Amino acid sequence: MGTLRGDARRSHLKSMIRILRETHSPPNEIARRLTVAGGRNRFGQPNFRAVWGWCRLSWIGGKWEDRDPQSGKTVRETIGERLEPKYVPFDRWHIERWCPPEMYGSPEDWQTQTAEIIDGKTISGLGPYPSRGEYEHVFTLEGPRGEFVQLTPAIVEQLSRMIEASRAAPRQPGRESLYRREAVAEQRYDSWADTVLGDAGAAFHGVPHATVPTAI
Repeated sequence: MGTLRGDARRSHLKSMIRILRETHSPPNEIARRLTVAGGRNRFGQPNFRAVWGWCRLSWIGGKWEDRDPQSGKTVRETIGERLEPKYVPFDRWHIERWCPPEMYGSPEDWQTQTAEIIDGKTISGLGPYPSRGEYEHVFTLEGPRGEFVQLTPAIVEQLSRMIEASRAAPRQPGRESLYRREAVAEQRYDSWADTVLGDAGAAFHGVPHATVPTAI
């Protein structure tokens, strides 16, 4: 699964025209509100956070083509791992949830499942094992037609209330329950953005909002 995602991202990155990276950080008050709502993980980091698409980088392994910006001709081919944007669209705010390292199996499992052989060279398609866990995509903040939506205190307040409500829900104990939940997490992530904004107008007076999964 991870390899397929990596292939898709590599294909997109190779074909896109290189533009100036626009970087943003969420305002301190917005980051604080998400931390208060979602709590902190075992490493003292927030369980939920907002990131700008261009700023969220992750390791991707593969064959890379570096092109001349003027002519577009390939000037270099390399095989290895690079830090590249993890999400598309790049110019949107994305909400992430921290996932514990045990969700990714053992380091040995990770190495076996993410290894790729390219031109006889073995590399990791998704970088090193996430020994401190990893942040995964929950929601992309955009309008019903995919238009840009700013990360405002009003939107974050609504999102924070949903996070707080999810933390109050009953939790299923044990590692097996964790694996069962995470097995369907990716399908749920893909469907949220398609459903939570389309009919949100009446319930939230036109303010874009997100559904948040039950906290771990």
